[in-house]
Amino acid sequence: MSKQGDGYSDNPPSSQPIYSYSVQNPAYPAYPPSNIYHQGAYGSPGAYGSSPAPAYMPPPPMYSEQNPNVTPPEVWSRNPPGDYPQEALFDIDNGPKQDVEESPPEYTIEIGNSSAFSEAAIRKAFIRKVYITLGIQLVITVGIICMFIFWKTLKEWVQDHIYFAYGLLAALIILTVVLACCDNVRRKVPYNFIFLGIFTIVEGCVLGSISALYDAEEVMWAAGATVLVTIGLTLFALQTKWDFTIMSGGLCVVLMVLLSFGILAAILRSYWLNIVYASLGTLVFGMYLVVDTQLIVGGKHRYSISPEDYIFAALNIYLDIVNLFVLLLSLFGACR
Repeated sequence: MSKQGDGYSDNPPSSQPIYSYSVQNPAYPAYPPSNIYHQGAYGSPGAYGSSPAPAYMPPPPMYSEQNPNVTPPEVWSRNPPGDYPQEALFDIDNGPKQDVEESPPEYTIEIGNSSAFSEAAIRKAFIRKVYITLGIQLVITVGIICMFIFWKTLKEWVQDHIYFAYGLLAALIILTVVLACCDNVRRKVPYNFIFLGIFTIVEGCVLGSISALYDAEEVMWAAGATVLVTIGLTLFALQTKWDFTIMSGGLCVVLMVLLSFGILAAILRSYWLNIVYASLGTLVFGMYLVVDTQLIVGGKHRYSISPEDYIFAALNIYLDIVNLFVLLLSLFGACR
């Protein structure tokens, strides 16, 4: 545009186009219409001093310039959009208008699958910790039992001092309550391993004192039967579709009844009553082994143990195996 005096010329120069977009997009007008050069587009002629209002110059189009067949939107009409041409580019309520067709696609992450995978990995690590801890406990316990049954001096001393086992039994009950009821003890390292190690040593001494009252052959038979029962019930708990975790409450009631029956059998000292008690006890603690195994595995079962309680889970399986061994030992001792 050329300036003449105090105003602007209505005739643009013909040597070159004003808008470079006319070359790239034939659908865009090459020259603005002559009727847009007017005064009072923004109010009175004095709104911008003594000069008339500037001409309306539409901004570049939002549609793709590579496709001339796309129909330009209404905002690029030859007539200005009212008294405020900036409304063509901006939405008063929502800011600058967006080109919907050119917006990038939305990417989503399958959070459910990733969380399921992480949960399965945590559960596998938990199971590994439980059975490694259990294996160490069983190795220590077997070593202590062998010491009591093959070391003749110690075996005779235990037979002469039968109250040694009762004193260890009281300490064992206290340690069991601490590990089962105190979350800070069984979850915080290294206190959980320290208390579990003490518990395992005391339990091994109690089992050694009991085994010293039997022949070595009877102890070996009971240990072999315990291994077979434990492996069989563990495989059954892992493969079966039945959910035994819902039976935890019922098994607690049966255990209380079994303890009462055991007290009665100890008072009456009946041979057949002791056999019945040992048989029922083997059945009950076999069920407990299945339930505790499914609680550790988790998965589709209704109830499961938290991965933070791997010490508590190992303690449950260990006590199930120990009780099976004691009851089977009493059965083999009574039958022989």
